[in-house]
Formats: sequence, structure tokens, C-alpha cells
Amino acid sequence: MSNEAGENQGDNTQAPEGPVLSLERVYLKDVSFESPNSPDVFAMQGGNPEISIQINMGHRQLGNEGFYEVVLNINATAKLEEKTVFLAEVQQAGLFMIKGVPEEELTKVLEIACPNILLPFVREAVNDFVTKGGFPQLLINPVNFEALYIQKQAAQQAQAKH
Repeated sequence: MSNEAGENQGDNTQAPEGPVLSLERVYLKDVSFESPNSPDVFAMQGGNPEISIQINMGHRQLGNEGFYEVVLNINATAKLEEKTVFLAEVQQAGLFMIKGVPEEELTKVLEIACPNILLPFVREAVNDFVTKGGFPQLLINPVNFEALYIQKQAAQQAQAKH
């Protein structure tokens, strides 16, 4: 009996069927932190700085083996009385293996699923640079990448009609 069980287990080495999305590597592609008015900004009175956060993303296929690079760009700027308190720019990238996804669904995976995976990493990196710059924590709110994808698709369709 034990031989049959062992033989059956040996035959069960096939790869799972269906779509595959795996994160192969996470890395910082580019980082910049500036505090051009330090240390003067630490002594400034005037309330909380105005913080602006911009998020962009890009993706590209690497060869034709199912590997894709997705890059999530975060630009965080803090200003107080028209002076820049800090500027943090982080390009957080991930190398993803994506297979078995229908062509019409691939863009959704690249622009919704992959950025959702990268967001915690870029949030941590931005917060780390800001606090090491001598400023309070900067916690970036969750991002609805699905809503951003839908807006982008609607804008592209509207532009195509003109």
C-alpha cells in the first residue's frame, strides 16, 4: 500500500494550470530625497505643511518569457509658506512572472494587481526617507488602482472618439 501512495505522489509534479502571477523580485529603481531649506524649516512656525502626493505607474514586458517590470512612482512634496520643506521621489519596481492571463486581461493585472502588491513597499520607503530627513511620519493612504484603471480607460475611449 505504501508503494502505491509513493508512486502516485511522484506522478503529481506537473505545474498548476491556470493563470500565474508571482512576484519574482522587489527593488528600488530610483530614489531622491531633498530638504532644500533645512535646517531653517525646523524652526519655522506656521502650522502643518501642505503635502502633495502624486502617483504614477509604468510597465513593460521583458522578452517573451512572461516577465514584466512594473514601476510605481510616488512623488511627495511638503511646502510651508511657499518654501519646500521636503521632496521625496521613489520609484519602487517589481519583477513579475505573469502567465496564462488572457491578452484582454493582462493590462488589468499590470495596472491593478501588480501596483497593489508594490504599494506597501513604496509606502514604507517614502515614510523611511521622510523620517530620516527629520520630519514626522508620512503615511500614504491606500490607493484604489481599479478606479484609476477605469478612469484611464474612460479617458482613452473619450479621446478615441474625437
